[in-house]
Amino acid sequence: MEQVRREWERPVISVIVPVYNVMPYIERCLESIAAQTWPYMEVIIVDDSSTDGSGRICDLWGEQDKRLEIVHLPENRGLSAARNEGVARAGGAFITFIDSDDYVEPDLLEKLYYSLHREEADISICGTDGIAGRNTPAVVYSREETIHCLARRSPFLWTAWGKLFPTALVKAHPFEERAVCCEDLLFFYEIWKHVEKVSYIPDKLYHYVQRKDSLINRPIDSKRCIVLSVLDDICRDAAMNFPEIAYEFEQIAMDTGVRLAMEALEAGTAEGELLPYLKRFQESVRRHFSMSVLRHCPSFKSMTAQLSLYLDITVFRVLAITFQGMKVLQAKWDQTKKGQGIGT
Repeated sequence: MEQVRREWERPVISVIVPVYNVMPYIERCLESIAAQTWPYMEVIIVDDSSTDGSGRICDLWGEQDKRLEIVHLPENRGLSAARNEGVARAGGAFITFIDSDDYVEPDLLEKLYYSLHREEADISICGTDGIAGRNTPAVVYSREETIHCLARRSPFLWTAWGKLFPTALVKAHPFEERAVCCEDLLFFYEIWKHVEKVSYIPDKLYHYVQRKDSLINRPIDSKRCIVLSVLDDICRDAAMNFPEIAYEFEQIAMDTGVRLAMEALEAGTAEGELLPYLKRFQESVRRHFSMSVLRHCPSFKSMTAQLSLYLDITVFRVLAITFQGMKVLQAKWDQTKKGQGIGT
């Protein structure tokens, strides 16, 4: 029993790092991992057939630090396959994922583990910079409360990174390799279904880097619209298995449709391409719309946007222009306050 207790107190954490053409970022990422204060870790770096020299940099690090295992896939298979390869090789009791263009604080693993251990939670989550979120104290969420947070995108998101999972749970629910996007959304939903308690710490231990060429920053295209179909599937599953909180998933789907529509407008998408996309987003909102779901909007602004897109695209476009104007005015006001020292 004492041996079991010691293993629980000092488990090995497997750090999975998928790599693909991240040469400007990979050094900073690996430096931050090597600096971890938690000594019981193994690092599995999976190079997904990079063509820019990222794989060679990983090899050099592997020669210097024996905690790093470098795996080179013979052909490019995508993010999900690279992560699954790392998971298959993981020997630790817990797993965390770090994207190779991001970086972390030295005490990431230590704080994630002690939060999970102290609260006897199933998974633990840390704060992240680079993504807007409210200041939230350390807290333990139930399964239902976790979805409530995800629906409001605060204080954490549907991501694989910035979290600590039991290895057995991840191995039982691998990433869907056929998905060309939304891998994290599918993965975390399946994980969430088997979780009772989630511990959250607000410390910003994971630094998310928004690259200009990342999917989230690309113009609206058919690939980015796949998330709508994914959410349709999740909503159907939730309606059957979690009917008491199914409205939360419907709200996530509606909010996603509105966000994509807003992005299409803000990106200045050509009119000939814009209208078909807006109709597609409107159809998605209408599939999930109900007054009971609308009542669970996180804000009046969100409720107004969802209702306007549901009713009429022209009305939504006018509202979107208004929101954009307000955002510009707010930015100018914030700049003025900063320049004049107002409120400091």
